[in-house]
Amino acid sequence: MIWLLPALFLSFGFGQLFKFSQRQGCYAPVVVSANYLTIALLLLGYHLATGQLQPAPQALEVGAFIGVTFIGAMLMMTRALELIAVGVVLTSFRLAILIPIWASVWLWGETLTPVQFGGIALSLVALVLMTRGDTQGQRLSPLHSLGLLSLIFVGQGIAFCGMRWVHYAGLDEHFLQVLLFITLTAGLLGGLFTWYQGRRPRRQDLVMGVGIGLYNLVTLSVNLIALSKAPGTLYFPLQGCAVVLLDNLFAQFWWKEPLSRPAMAGAALGVLAMLLVL
Repeated sequence: MIWLLPALFLSFGFGQLFKFSQRQGCYAPVVVSANYLTIALLLLGYHLATGQLQPAPQALEVGAFIGVTFIGAMLMMTRALELIAVGVVLTSFRLAILIPIWASVWLWGETLTPVQFGGIALSLVALVLMTRGDTQGQRLSPLHSLGLLSLIFVGQGIAFCGMRWVHYAGLDEHFLQVLLFITLTAGLLGGLFTWYQGRRPRRQDLVMGVGIGLYNLVTLSVNLIALSKAPGTLYFPLQGCAVVLLDNLFAQFWWKEPLSRPAMAGAALGVLAMLLVL
């Protein structure tokens, strides 16, 4: 359980670095792809140096699957942020924790106490309140918006399930190999997407992506370790609620983005929800 706390704070830090890159005018797909390729190159060098290139059973399969879902969910979300109100997109993204919680209970046999179930329900209410935003700038019809938001919800939920799959595939001791295949797959697919878009990577985007990649190597490693130690029914609601809560507090006091009343209420409910889930 001790790994949960650093996992939460590192995930929060990753989101802030990505937000900083956006404020610097960086092109998100290039930053994301450079981030993943940086991690992949570092891990490839490590495995070459230690003679551990022979992949463990299922490491390639699990890693490639997660890599596809990672980059797919990220590209869908960055596209949605250009077309749909930010608060609505973030709500869909965060509520995706429902999918791995369901999978943890129904596929992998984890259990929930009534108090934890109440905490999860409360955390969902808190997430909706904390990510509420207006609909200004909406460029899609309601039906098309619903379709794109549904894709984000399902895509991110499957990505979360993939991370949980590492533990149940018996790959906890080989998580660095899995991480190599995750980042290599996501980085190459993201690079192909950028090439298809005809966007020439700028030095600013690449430097930012490399810097975030160095940080994200630690973040992903710690999160995979946390998932090997804690049940998904604890990790996902706690992660989802705590990170959004920290995001909102940091937005208020660092980025000087005032919180709305619903966001403040959501923050209070989020604290209560986390206490119930523990």
